[in-house]
Amino acid sequence: MAIQKPKSIKSWAIGAVVLVAAVALAAFQFRGDSGATPKTLTIAGIAYPFEGRQVYNGLTGVVIRDGWLKQELAKRGIALALTPVPTAVGAPLINEGFSGKRVDFAAYGDFPAIIAVSGGVPLRLVAPMGQGLHSYLVVRNGLAANNIADLKGKRIALHRGRPWELPFSKLLDANGLRQSDFKIVNINPAATPAALASGNIDAAFLLSDGLLLEQKGAGRVIWSTKQGPADWRMRAELFGRGDFVDDHPELTQLVVNAYVRAAAWSAQDANRDRVIRDSARGSMPVEIIARDYANDGIPWRERFSPTYTRELIDHYRSVADYAFARGLVRNKVDVDKLIDRRFVGPALRDAKLEGFWSPVAPPQTQAQLAVPGAS
Repeated sequence: MAIQKPKSIKSWAIGAVVLVAAVALAAFQFRGDSGATPKTLTIAGIAYPFEGRQVYNGLTGVVIRDGWLKQELAKRGIALALTPVPTAVGAPLINEGFSGKRVDFAAYGDFPAIIAVSGGVPLRLVAPMGQGLHSYLVVRNGLAANNIADLKGKRIALHRGRPWELPFSKLLDANGLRQSDFKIVNINPAATPAALASGNIDAAFLLSDGLLLEQKGAGRVIWSTKQGPADWRMRAELFGRGDFVDDHPELTQLVVNAYVRAAAWSAQDANRDRVIRDSARGSMPVEIIARDYANDGIPWRERFSPTYTRELIDHYRSVADYAFARGLVRNKVDVDKLIDRRFVGPALRDAKLEGFWSPVAPPQTQAQLAVPGAS
């Protein structure tokens, strides 16, 4: 079968994204500002079609399946509304929902959240969600490149404004490089495999999609955040809209309780295989999810820790500083105002989970402390 030319691929991808975004935005139910008890509580989350229905990624999927939050809200006469957000449009659509007060909570990435707050959206980080996600640098077959420096002057696919842009930029900085040293091609991950196979790009920076490309023989991974400091991993947390959190702390507590319960279920070794299978219900095979988790030194239980560690706070300060210093945002974000510690402690006590997770993140290994990307 002939490979489509990148122009056609890109046009198709953009058209699909616009269509999906329009449908998803239409699904948001508008609610104006009010201190009165809301009739619905809306959570947005990354979702994808599976066996004729939308399934939600990560802890949001566990919260939905558990049903506890829906029941607790129903006791108070409040409906739980779920807004599926396609991976292709992801965080920008969630930011739009927060900005328009059509979303109350969302579990999504660190960098997009910093962008939203810098733009005036009053988000609060109400519950951490683990130790972060890995990113991968993949080069096309036949290209003699073994590290990022070998790609200088080459075409690299990078979906701009997505959470993995930050670890990519940090990788460049660590090696004395700039984005201007490369030809950055801004395409979404769905369009990347064909572009890589056709030779229209030389490399791509992705999440676990990078492992899938390697498995399919479309390229090879030459670097990942498993080789970098823990701070480089993309993080995703549970964020709430600031005015909703302040107006309805008791409802916010219920949401955080539900996510902490979901984290505790996911953190049990007995549920590991189920977590991996559920994560693979999208386009990722089970073996890719398992490989993404492997060999990074993070204990299974700690992957889902909702505790506020010094490492987490330093990470968000680093993201805020970095984004502002590089001109990625116009206004410096005050991380102390972003982080809201009021809810996790009571959630842990309510679920009798005090001491279940370590109070601090696992130490970095010597491999993680090595100079990233060095040949």
